[in-house]
Amino acid sequence: MITPTNLVYHELICLNMRIVRSSIEGLTGLTGRVVMETKNMLYFEEEGRVRAAPKKACIFGFFLPSGKVCTVPGSSILGRPEVRLSRLR
Repeated sequence: MITPTNLVYHELICLNMRIVRSSIEGLTGLTGRVVMETKNMLYFEEEGRVRAAPKKACIFGFFLPSGKVCTVPGSSILGRPEVRLSRLR
């Protein structure tokens, strides 16, 4: 189960998200469903179009299946998804 405390160690693909704040003009306020993730980028689908957001430049709000919204700085989810889990140890 995804909770606000374990979100950074969890799979982000298929979660709905919103860019709460970004240092890149035009990204703040965009919403969509995460479709792919790389070490430094988060790709999300917005209105049938895949967009990319650099993790380091953004603060994301993820909508959890429980209905809660969890705000996460992109710097805390930097790195490959499979490597993030190793930080838990």
